[in-house]
Amino acid sequence: MDVPIWIWIVTLVVILGFFVFDFYSHVRTPHEPTIKEAGIWSAIYIGLALLFGLGVGVLWNHEHAVEYLTGYVLEKSLSVDNLFVFALIMGAFQIPRKYQQKVLLIGIALALGFRLIFILLGATIINAWSDVFYIFAVFLLFTAAKMIIDEVRDAPQKNPKDMLMVRMVSKVIPVTEGYENDHLITHTKGKRHFTPLFLALISIGVVDVMFALDSIPAIYGVTQEAYLVFTTNAFSLLGLRQLYFLLDGLLDRLIYLSYGLSVVLGFIGLKLLLHALNHNHLFLINGGEPVPVFEIPTLLSLLVIVVVLTVTVVASIIASAQKRKGEAQIVQSVDPQ
Repeated sequence: MDVPIWIWIVTLVVILGFFVFDFYSHVRTPHEPTIKEAGIWSAIYIGLALLFGLGVGVLWNHEHAVEYLTGYVLEKSLSVDNLFVFALIMGAFQIPRKYQQKVLLIGIALALGFRLIFILLGATIINAWSDVFYIFAVFLLFTAAKMIIDEVRDAPQKNPKDMLMVRMVSKVIPVTEGYENDHLITHTKGKRHFTPLFLALISIGVVDVMFALDSIPAIYGVTQEAYLVFTTNAFSLLGLRQLYFLLDGLLDRLIYLSYGLSVVLGFIGLKLLLHALNHNHLFLINGGEPVPVFEIPTLLSLLVIVVVLTVTVVASIIASAQKRKGEAQIVQSVDPQ
């Protein structure tokens, strides 16, 4: 079904309205959000996302509602992985906690704009060349394998300040040494200077666009409806700022999350590969004829994603608790007092 342009426009206006509301109600005045504030608004945005899914089921059909819910769970779980990098960026630029909200909100809003471009391009490519699913599948399988290898090798995280875009901007525009309240731009001796907050904003935007290179092909493995792809991305990013502060201090305890996400991406890659075979037009494969193989239904995909993420989170919490208990016993044995 082709979604009418007016629905796209209304949806974009509403999503933009949420970001504007978030800015004026929480971000405009710098402050450090409390756990209660972050928890309440995280629950509100998750509730809105689920309510939208209910609307899809009522106004569209059950099948698309399941696709939306599956895509939302997938994108939300992948967005949590973004939070690790966000925390790294905040630490690298030594951003005061009360100024972090502004950088996160603007960076996420800009990233959603870029994702919309990727989504529309992806839809155009799929309509023109359905065998692109082979490329999506190989890319996701490669990404899943790389994530596992990096975790096993314990590959160090790159410093955001070393990103090519950040280094180029630092050379082209003058940047102040310190922070000027929560300003991105300041004026010194009649000249315009950018603050480190601006560089952090660029880092978050670039990183989120890089994450989109994984998440967009993955969500197209769940649904080929561009509208659902966009709304799952939009609702997964809405409330991500609040989730960052809610999970602050707990992120380092999710030690197996990357393994779980790699399994999920690998599973979606396999789903895409099976889909591509069933709709094959490549002459090198079965003479250009479709290959009848089992296709993974969306409901099964939802079940697999939920189970994998649940096991991953529970295992991470148990392992982290045991690790802290062991460290406490060592400290107590060294210093009984």
